[in-house]
Formats: sequence, structure tokens, C-alpha cells
Amino acid sequence: MSVTRERSGALDTARIRADFPVLERTVGDKPLVYLDSAATSQKPRQVIEAEADFYAHHNANAHRGIYLLAEEATSMYEEARAKLARFIGAPDPATIVFTRGTTESTNLVAYAWARRELREGDEILLTEMEHHSNIVPWQLAARDTGAVLRYLPLTDDGLLDLSDLGSLLTERTKLLAVTGMSNSLGTLPPIRELIRAAHAVGALVLVDGAQLVPHVPVDVTELDCDFLTISGHKMLGPTASGGLYAKRELLERMDAFLGGGHMIDEVFHDRSTWNAVPYKFEAGTMNIAQEIALGAAIDYLEALGMDNVRAHEVELTGYALERLREVGARIFGPLDPSIRGGAISFWYKDVHPHDLATILNEEGIAIRAGHHCTQLVMRRYGVPATARASFYVYNTSEEVDALVEALAKAEAVFGL
Repeated sequence: MSVTRERSGALDTARIRADFPVLERTVGDKPLVYLDSAATSQKPRQVIEAEADFYAHHNANAHRGIYLLAEEATSMYEEARAKLARFIGAPDPATIVFTRGTTESTNLVAYAWARRELREGDEILLTEMEHHSNIVPWQLAARDTGAVLRYLPLTDDGLLDLSDLGSLLTERTKLLAVTGMSNSLGTLPPIRELIRAAHAVGALVLVDGAQLVPHVPVDVTELDCDFLTISGHKMLGPTASGGLYAKRELLERMDAFLGGGHMIDEVFHDRSTWNAVPYKFEAGTMNIAQEIALGAAIDYLEALGMDNVRAHEVELTGYALERLREVGARIFGPLDPSIRGGAISFWYKDVHPHDLATILNEEGIAIRAGHHCTQLVMRRYGVPATARASFYVYNTSEEVDALVEALAKAEAVFGL
């Protein structure tokens, strides 16, 4: 696999786009304009080829055999773990548990940590901008332990309202679970400030990194978060790839999550003992090819430079916000691109988002329409759904222009 390293401060989007086969597609007679990377990113050839190469030349079960293919599979799998650890600044690859992504990672913590540690009356603090995957697991944990859920509210402009943080974050709080970047509002919460405040009262912090890790440089050692969930398919990797970072002492204390092969040390008739971390949490045959290909995605992003990725998205998001507001779109979330990511939810005049997405599809433009698994956000702003355009390294200002120009067709269809 060969990836050309970008010069500092710039992304060559034309060269990047050439790496993504799907961007050569048309929808009808229109070129594909893919603006739904917050749902899943497209995959470069280097990632596709890495997964295919594993199946074609190295396929075996990792950590299961001493023959050549099995040793190659194990080595490649563990190399991918080391890459992911390095990418997020983790101090030790053993602090990375491979999972299918952020949803499984959050559920792992909710079962293996929360059900062991929480007691009746303990509190979990969430925010109203969380994805359902960072709400529902805690609702289930609270149901099973007697813990209580609290929520940080939202301001009118899509930021976290921290005015009552002192009364919501107390010695009763055992966990703060907060998104690193909102998938519907684009908001970048002040997670460093929140982590410091939570630790000051003895609470742990889980950061939902589904949208954060693909778009912003992340260093878990500098952040000092206790858990970070990672979604591989949103950062150019395959579906069913990703992981959980957790401080090692927490992984050592936590219960096993799934029972099965390889996560054990010894099995007796009436009990079992567990393998060392992280393998204690990796039961059965894992998504070996997918995690290896995630390693290729990390290589690709590191070659681009995460500072460059962030700078590209700030510029593109600022341009998109300006263009959408010019034509009368209502934006949900902050208007300052320096404090938000490249996922823009909007309502265009009187066109329902589902109708808008259907019309845009006829122009070859792929956007998301719905509640984006953030129904609390939708209720907060009094809408049933929004349209969402989201950007990544392969998107261009010309595609933003195509989106805005296609909105005129929706006006014509509905006689606005």
C-alpha cells in the first residue's frame, strides 16, 4: 500500500478523490456527490485492498495457531492494534479492545464496568446532544443498578449549557458520558473542561469518539479521559471495525463482557478465569480482516495529517454554512466552524427533510434526513427531523455549490 504524505496545511482533494472508487459513480446521469460521511465514510482503495489481501494471502484465525498463516494473521491483527493505540495517543496497545465500533464499545463499558460499580442512587451524567448509542446503554444500566440519569441541557445555538454544571456534577456522579462531537449539531463540546470537572468530584469520563476521532487530532493521554469509543467505519475503515480505549487499571477491574474462546485463561466445571487484557474482552473469532484494514485507514489518515484534515473541514464547513444561510436554510448548531465539525443539520424553508433528500438524490446528491439517532436534539429544537450534509477529506467546495444549487429544484417542486 502506498500513500503520499500531504504537505502541511493543505489537502490535495483531487488526488484524494482518485483513491475512492465509489466517487467515480453516477446516480442516473448525475455525478455522485456524497455528503453523508457522518453516517459512514467512503473507503479508499488502500483500505479495500488491505482487506482483500488478508483474505487472499493470509486468512487464518488470529491467536489460534502456530502455522505460518496463523502467525501472519496474529501479527497483522496486533499491528493494527498498535496503530490504533498510536493514532489516539494511548500509552499501551493493551489499552485498546477491538470491537465492532462505538455502539459495542459503549455497551461493553455499560455491562462490564457500570453493572459492577454502580449502586442505587449513584448518578450518570449525559448530555441532551448524545447519540442514542450513548443514552440507551446507560438507561439499561440505570434500570439494572438503581442509578439515576442526569442531563446537561442545550442552548438555543446548539452548545452545552454549563450554567448548572456544579449542581449536576456532584459527588454522586460516577460517570460522565459525553460526545466528542455531535453527529447532528456538529458541536465540539469542551471535553477537556468537562473531564477536569468530572475528575474533581471523583467521576469517570467516557468520550463518544465516533465523530471526533475521524476528524480531529486526539490524544487520550493529554485528555485524561477514562474511556474513548472509536468507530472504524467513520474514519475510512470497514464496517464492524473499531475499538474501545480504557485506562488499563479499569480494564483489569472490569468484568468480562462476552464469554467464549480466547477470552479465558482456564475453564473448570464451575468457574473460569480470564485472559489478560485486552483479550479478556475479545471473545470468539474477531473481525480480523476488518481491523487489519482499519490499520490501513489509519495509515492513510496519518499520511494526510490530522491537522490538515481538521483545517480542510473547518474551511469547507465555514463555506457550507455561509452558502446555506444565503439561500435561507435554518442551521441547527453553532455557526462558528472553529467550534464545530463538518456535520450540518438544516431545515430548508417548508420542505420536509425526507422530501428534500428524495429530490436531492435525483440530482446525485446523497444527504441524510431524519432524527440522526438524536431524538432529544430534535425535541429540543421543535422539529421532527432535519436534513444533514456531512463532509470529509474527499469533499470539495464545488460539491457544496452543487448542494445549494439543487435546493432550488426543491423550491420549484413545492412551488415555494
